[in-house]
Amino acid sequence: MYRTGINKLIQWKLDKNRKPLVFLGARQVGKTWLAQEFGKTEYKQMVYINFEKSEEFRELFLPNLDTKRLISHFEFYAGFKIKPEDTLIVLDEIQAAPRGITSLKYFCEDAPEYHILAAGSLLGINIHPNESFPVGKVDFFELQPMSFYEFLLAMDEKGLVRILDEKQWDLLPFFSHKFKEFLKYYFYIGGMPEAVAAFAENRDWKKARTIQNKIIKTYKSDFSKYAPNEILPRINMVWDSIPAQLAKENKKFIYGVLKEGARAKDFELAIQWLVDSGLLHKIYAITKPSLPLVAYQDFSAFKLYHNDIGLLGAMANLKAKTLIDGNNIFIESKGAFTEQFVFQQLKLNEELSINYLPFDNSKYEIDFIIQDEEDNIVPIEVKAGENLRAKSFKLFCEKYKPIKAIRTSLADYKQEDWMTNLPLYIINSL
Repeated sequence: MYRTGINKLIQWKLDKNRKPLVFLGARQVGKTWLAQEFGKTEYKQMVYINFEKSEEFRELFLPNLDTKRLISHFEFYAGFKIKPEDTLIVLDEIQAAPRGITSLKYFCEDAPEYHILAAGSLLGINIHPNESFPVGKVDFFELQPMSFYEFLLAMDEKGLVRILDEKQWDLLPFFSHKFKEFLKYYFYIGGMPEAVAAFAENRDWKKARTIQNKIIKTYKSDFSKYAPNEILPRINMVWDSIPAQLAKENKKFIYGVLKEGARAKDFELAIQWLVDSGLLHKIYAITKPSLPLVAYQDFSAFKLYHNDIGLLGAMANLKAKTLIDGNNIFIESKGAFTEQFVFQQLKLNEELSINYLPFDNSKYEIDFIIQDEEDNIVPIEVKAGENLRAKSFKLFCEKYKPIKAIRTSLADYKQEDWMTNLPLYIINSL
């Protein structure tokens, strides 16, 4: 299985100003596999320590954080001499080792020649209250679930992947039926590597769903393990509400969906906990489409998206037979899965600032509005089917005249004077 994230890891390795890398991501997105694959393919040797499994090593950092002592212990564990330029040191589930995260500061300052990759889940949460995070002393890389592009690679669809790689948009009409077929598969399977691998092997829908349900149970177990007891019930309420929140016509997060009379102050810590853990993603409404977008964010109005479309479908009990019924999956739950899909693909580009825009007193809404790498403000309209009527999108473009405007739908690629229609299956090209 190929993950495009390995290219970012290679860039980190080659960077002369490289610092210890904190490899973030929710559980089950493939951090351990990718870290080990990176070590096997790009280094002569690798030291791999999982602090959740290696109990005897959890207290390694407690006596002191002398890097010479730590390297000596790593060598003893691995059974070979560590050569800095040839060895990747992977400290997996580092949050399970007290002061492990703090030690990265001293590797940066006292032993920068060593290639240290520290992977972990829930690192955004303050699990160790007395531990300081090494701000400015580490590099970051956050791994997301597999993209639709990576899904096609896993399905061995080399021809479709080549069209995407070479941007041969003139060929899209001839292969649109195949792209749509695999897009439906992705809507159900999603991007969790274990589920993708199971489906790629023998098209076993039931096994993939079993894996998804297991992952969801693992997440909920983490809630009990890591979350403060006082907010645990509210974390569960927010988490369980996500399918209903996204199934609304207006996908703005509504506290009343949680329970009657619910208020922001009662749930803001629970929401932030889930966002920090990488299980949910928050995007804000903006009050004005001007640069920089972050200056116009309205923190009282936001949407929450799931970390994976396949897990969202499992939580919503989406049936595989829905895939057979034409294009119904794209409009199921008022286009909730289509909007989740587009967000998930956009999120893969860390350079994008992703927001949404209500305008004309919230009478209309632009599904996504982004600030790209060239500081263009780009409105994105998401259409679940092939009905492309969108009064709000036309009005916005007439009023603000953006340099770029994107409509993404099941319709074919088409460049018009005022906007570009991108088929859903090539939204990654944005």
